[in-house]
Amino acid sequence: MWETRVTDLLGIELPIIQGGLAYLAYSDLAAAVSNAGGLGQITALSLGSPEELAEEIDKARVMTDRPIGVNFAIGTHGRQYEKFVQAALDKGIEVMSVTGGNPAEFLNMLKGTSVKKLVLTAGVRQAVKAEELGADAVMVVGNEGGGHLGRDELSTMVLVPKVADAVTIPVIASGGIADGRGFMAALALGAEGIEMGTRFIAVKECVHAHPAYKEAIINGTERDTVVIKKTLGTPGRAISNSHTSAILSMENKSCTYEDLKDYISGETNKKFIYDGNHEEGFGWAGQAIGLIHHEPTVKELFEQILSQAKSIQNKWKCN
Repeated sequence: MWETRVTDLLGIELPIIQGGLAYLAYSDLAAAVSNAGGLGQITALSLGSPEELAEEIDKARVMTDRPIGVNFAIGTHGRQYEKFVQAALDKGIEVMSVTGGNPAEFLNMLKGTSVKKLVLTAGVRQAVKAEELGADAVMVVGNEGGGHLGRDELSTMVLVPKVADAVTIPVIASGGIADGRGFMAALALGAEGIEMGTRFIAVKECVHAHPAYKEAIINGTERDTVVIKKTLGTPGRAISNSHTSAILSMENKSCTYEDLKDYISGETNKKFIYDGNHEEGFGWAGQAIGLIHHEPTVKELFEQILSQAKSIQNKWKCN
C-alpha cells in the first residue's frame, strides 16, 4: 500500500527513514527501524574511527538482515571522512546519506558503486544541484526540524512541493513530522517518503539518549525550541534551556566562533543527551516535540503511524 519510488530505491517496505542523529544513531536504533520496515541509519562520524564504524555495522547485521544506511554529517566534523566511507563500502552498506557541507566530493567517491545516495538539502537550489551531482534522492528539511537547518527559514509545507517541482528524483520530506498526519501530509505535498529525527529519539531502542533528554522531548511543547548558531551561518534547532539561552545571549553580543565553540561543541551536546545535564549542555530537537507524548518501541511507533495514515486515507475515500 505504501510503495513509492523511495521504497523501490532502498529496498524497504515503508518509506520512513531514520535521521542521522549525532551521537545517538547506532546499531540498536538502526536495526530496530529497519526491522520495522523503514531504513535505519548509523551515524558514521560520531564514532571514533573507521574500525569502530565497521564494528557497529557488524552489530547491526546481527540484529537485522534488512537494508541499513550510514549517515555522514560532513559539515559538522573537522576531520576527513574518506576512510569512514571506505569502511562502509567494505561492509557492503546499501545506502549512504550526506548532510551538511558540499556533497560533491562525497558523491564522487561513490561513483561506480551500487550504493544509493541520499543528500539532505534545505533549499530548491541545493536539491537541484544534488540531483546534478548524482544523488538518487533528496531529503528536504524545513525550518521546523531539529539539528542543523537551512539559512532561508523555509517551512516544510512550502519547501517540499517547491523541490518536488524542481527535481526528477524522489523527494523525502523532513522537519516537523512525527506521526501519521505528517506522513500523509508529506505524500500530499509531493514527497515519496519521510525522514524523522526527533521522533526517533523518544523510542525505547534509542538507548544512548538520557531519560532527561527524552523527557524534555515528551513533555515539551512546540514553543520549547530555539534556533542557535544563526550568527555563525550554521543555524540549528535545539531544546530551549539555560544553556541555549546563554548561547543566544552571546550571539546577540556578536561573539565569534572562538567565543562560542566550547558552548556548541559535540562534548557540550553530550552533557545533555548522554548525562542529562541541561544546565551545561544542549540537545537538538525540532518543533515536532509538541506532537510527541510517549516513548514507544519503533515497531509500535510504525504501527501508530500507519494506523493514523490509513484512518486519514479512509476519510479521503469517504469524501
